[in-house]
Amino acid sequence: MAISIVGAMQKGLGRPLAAADAAMNRLYGWRGNPLYQSGTIVVLAFIVMLVTGLYLLLFYRVGDPYASMVRIEEQVWAGRWLRAMHRYAADLTVVATAVHALRMFVQGKSWGPRMLAWVSGFILLFLMFVCGWTGYVMVWDQHALVLAKEGARLFDALPIFSEPQARAFVGEEPLPGAFFFLNLFAHVALPIGVALLLWVHIAKIARPILLPPRGLTWSVLGLLTAASVFMPSPLGPKADPFDMPETVAFDWFFSFWLPLTRDIEPVTVWAAMLSISAVVMLVPLWAKPPKSQRLPISRPDQHLCTGCYQCTYDCPYGALDMVRIEGRDHEVSQVDPALCVSCGICSGSCAPMVVGPPEFAGRDEVAGVREFISQHAPGGDDVVVIACQNGGGGVDGAETFEGAHVLPVLCGGNLHTSVIELLLRAGAGGVLIATCPPRDCRGREGTELLHQRVYEGREAELRESIDRRRLHVVHAGPAERRLVGRELLAFRERVRALTPGKGEADVILDTECEGTPAEELAS
Repeated sequence: MAISIVGAMQKGLGRPLAAADAAMNRLYGWRGNPLYQSGTIVVLAFIVMLVTGLYLLLFYRVGDPYASMVRIEEQVWAGRWLRAMHRYAADLTVVATAVHALRMFVQGKSWGPRMLAWVSGFILLFLMFVCGWTGYVMVWDQHALVLAKEGARLFDALPIFSEPQARAFVGEEPLPGAFFFLNLFAHVALPIGVALLLWVHIAKIARPILLPPRGLTWSVLGLLTAASVFMPSPLGPKADPFDMPETVAFDWFFSFWLPLTRDIEPVTVWAAMLSISAVVMLVPLWAKPPKSQRLPISRPDQHLCTGCYQCTYDCPYGALDMVRIEGRDHEVSQVDPALCVSCGICSGSCAPMVVGPPEFAGRDEVAGVREFISQHAPGGDDVVVIACQNGGGGVDGAETFEGAHVLPVLCGGNLHTSVIELLLRAGAGGVLIATCPPRDCRGREGTELLHQRVYEGREAELRESIDRRRLHVVHAGPAERRLVGRELLAFRERVRALTPGKGEADVILDTECEGTPAEELAS
């Protein structure tokens, strides 16, 4: 598939996603935006399903499954609402997984070192669908019977069984207990596979965050509980092949496909499912940009590296390590090309500016800002906007924004603090950094690292002599241009009330750095 088509798809899908992000940010703020936490919400919902499922399992009997469900429904104070929570958590898993996959595709996080996460994520979604299928069949109401019959019809088209499986559901003979035992076994065993595959899914990232922030966690649990108590999941009529109702209530998330497939030949259904699966599974191949459009991987200058370890602490993907080389009396930085995603976070973390993607390392940024200063000569009343290319209200593509000159950067976490210092020392009245919300940074931790370097003294830190009143960081998604505009106008008024800044002659760039342990990185 041509890359232009892929780019158009990503832009077309990205616009409504960005608009939804902006709406959620207005309602809950970026800290509580559930769309930024879709991956962790999946894990939370999975844990809810495990806990509620263990309780329901205590009362389930394969010898009389429907009667078991009736007994559970009669437990007003526990069974009824826990069963509903089990179902709603499963539905939430599907929705959150879809949002998570959409975000990863739109942001181009599906190829290269991230291919394993994409493929394992698709397999996880498939396992969850199968687990949901077996769970609905275990209830053995009319919905379960329809699912079982449709599944048997599809499998009968494959050369697997010697006799048609659909015969078991026509009512000629009672269903064997082994059928319900196999469903129960699969429903219990599949979550174990999901847990193992989840470990594979996050294997290539450093410091993975598995659960949403505390406030969002309690909000999700509260909403699930309220929905389960006030809108319990109804139990349909008992499965009876001789008394099929004209209409059966389907689950919109796990059996939405039933009305579409029941009147189609099984071979056609299999062909459609396999085609769709292949297209999704092969996204890392057909959505991979050509070499001319890919960012280069980081390259440390090992002859200038001071061995401070800071880049290894900061890399969100564990792509940097310290090694011994001939001619150096200390360890130096080395990048693993199989893990580097070219996020450029290491550029901002290296005080002597000897590591980073070519053309995006600290020294390249300094050279670029010096040229920017010579062209625009910002004065004491001027505010320079440093705009992240992935978010920051989407202002990075403009030369000026609301009367302020714009300096684009690869990522907020890629920004070297020497750039900020140079701008202020050169006479700029203030610097506004428009970057992604921390929960949606393309480099995972870039925005957090930027904040720590500017305000908390993390290497490579902004010098204490720099007046922080002349610096402002605004977190904005691609569709939040107005937010950046409002913040810029308010910041410009504050800057005008300050005394003039210093000149560029005071700039002395760092050549050494002290490492900060990884455990001090705020999640």
